[in-house]
Amino acid sequence: MVFSSLLFLFLYLPIVLILYYICPRKWRNLLLFVVNLVFYGWGEPVYVTLMIFSTIVDYTCGWFINKYRETNKKKAKIFLCASVIINLSLLGFFKYAGFLADTLSYLPFLNIPSLKIPLPIGISFYTFQTMSYSIDVYRGDAPVQKNIITFGTYVSLFPQLIAGPIVRYKDVAYQLDHRRETLDDFTKGVCIFCVGLAKKVLIANQMGALWDNIRATGEMGWLGSWVGIIAYTFQIYFDFSGYSDMACGLGNMFGFEFLKNFNYPYISKSITEFWRRWHISLGTWFREYVYIPLGGNRKGMARQMLNLLIVWFLTGFWHGADFNFIFWGLYFGLLLVLEKFVLKKWLDKAPAVIRHIYALFFIILGWVLFYFSDLSEMGAFFTSMFSFGGTAITADAGALALSYLPMLLVAAFASTPVMTKLYRKIENTKAAPALKTAFCIAVLGIATALLVSQSYNPFLYFRF
Repeated sequence: MVFSSLLFLFLYLPIVLILYYICPRKWRNLLLFVVNLVFYGWGEPVYVTLMIFSTIVDYTCGWFINKYRETNKKKAKIFLCASVIINLSLLGFFKYAGFLADTLSYLPFLNIPSLKIPLPIGISFYTFQTMSYSIDVYRGDAPVQKNIITFGTYVSLFPQLIAGPIVRYKDVAYQLDHRRETLDDFTKGVCIFCVGLAKKVLIANQMGALWDNIRATGEMGWLGSWVGIIAYTFQIYFDFSGYSDMACGLGNMFGFEFLKNFNYPYISKSITEFWRRWHISLGTWFREYVYIPLGGNRKGMARQMLNLLIVWFLTGFWHGADFNFIFWGLYFGLLLVLEKFVLKKWLDKAPAVIRHIYALFFIILGWVLFYFSDLSEMGAFFTSMFSFGGTAITADAGALALSYLPMLLVAAFASTPVMTKLYRKIENTKAAPALKTAFCIAVLGIATALLVSQSYNPFLYFRF
């Protein structure tokens, strides 16, 4: 079940909200835990047991870590290691065992059959969350959770379960037991959810359709290739940020406050700035739980470079079990190293427009690496992008580009903070409530019409 589906919008969510608000406060975490499992198990009931197992393991490890943290550091570390190893083993088996088997099968002396293991949706998100709990308790950054139902609610919380953001335990520990739902938070949540729904259904789906259709034309010309990958650039942003907005909005409806996950990344003037604005929760997780423990920038330039490359190798591999994701991660790792140690002076002095073009150019190239798992297809597409001596754009690709040109312009405009700045100027006026209500009704109406009339509603997170 996905947020941008009629089933979720008009059946699951209304029922859950009604049950939640008529339920006595002391039972609300239990109710959320149950409906979370229903939400997750709707399409994959067998993997509910995997999530429950992960919950029990990390709850138990957290309890023992807290017990021994002050009196016996060695025992506390054993339970921390147990939590991390079990979580990574689950993630490794379901997500990477098939990739490892296929890779090893290239060796002439090995004959390993291909493994087709279905990937539990959202496993990359909730395993990272449960690990953050164990680590935070070990560090003393968060209190131990003594109620297993409350902990299970955190692990399985449906607003951000299958598509993020990655919510660290210490960021919601207090909210789990002491949140207070208000009408203001609820209405804010509805508005944020509608913004996310608009991003996903009204923009991302249209850009995805353009990307798929323009590739289906075959030969598209170098300009057609750029139009196509720019469409994918918009699709992946509005899809990811749209789901994050919907998650944050749903969180507000249930009394939670999740940290912002995207902050207009395409206005960046460097790759470093881009990664401060893109998938903020993932970057924060790797910084706090991998980069800093490795030594960060405290052990000299060479070690810092190595630490950055390790983090970005892992970041790429986290996204998917294929070589293109590894290349994508290392590509951005190398760019970040170059910006820190080679291009820093140039980036400080170059005009803003040049820095912006530079950042967008390398970001777009990165999405080519991210999309194509077939390396020969990737090479052919790169060749097409830079074949400036050939056909600029074919007739079919040109017709598609022209038909989607208004949506491309809408996507470009919506990827900037202009609308947010305009809203802030009117949010405290008397007209604001009426405008917000009209916006939400319009988005819900248009999105519903599109979902009813079109079957194209891709879910990009099945790979994660």
